[in-house]
Amino acid sequence: MRKGEQTRQGILETALAEASMAGLSGLSIGGLANKVAMSKSGLFAHFDSKQDLQVQVLRTARELFIENVIAPALQERRGEPRVQALFENWLAWSDSSFLPGGCPFVSAATEFDDQPGPLREYVVQTQQDWLDALATAARISIEKGHFKTDLDTERFAFDFHSIILAYYQATRLLSDPRATEYCRGAFADLLERSRV
Repeated sequence: MRKGEQTRQGILETALAEASMAGLSGLSIGGLANKVAMSKSGLFAHFDSKQDLQVQVLRTARELFIENVIAPALQERRGEPRVQALFENWLAWSDSSFLPGGCPFVSAATEFDDQPGPLREYVVQTQQDWLDALATAARISIEKGHFKTDLDTERFAFDFHSIILAYYQATRLLSDPRATEYCRGAFADLLERSRV
């Protein structure tokens, strides 16, 4: 990786950590420039605009999500073991040290849910891809004989994602000490309802 690419990657990783805490709208070019010890103009040389920076932060988050959640799960046996790996990997992702404020997609989904434009479109596509991945994992689990043949895989993905969102709110917003216990219990119930 060339020096310019390394600098850009360092900016994006710092910006992602900041955005996980303050949201993408809360990213400040001046604040970010101070964090990475650059001038504002030096930082702007890597991005066309603040919106370009925000989109690139989301792309970085997506790459890291694939690297930390999806790719390791694909190493697991097809079927229910892979579904369980997706669940465990997401829990680890939400507590990653490089995301001090938690999952950037959960906060971006709230931040941009009613704001049309490229940021919202990117968040929508990312979330749809995640739901599609969950539904696909459920379909493979049916093919492998782990899940019921009449399982509604889209509903399975919805329920899986709902458990994650409830856990996220319970831990981040409510600081509920039972959040992990409830989350794992709800997921175990979902698997039980889905199995043959």
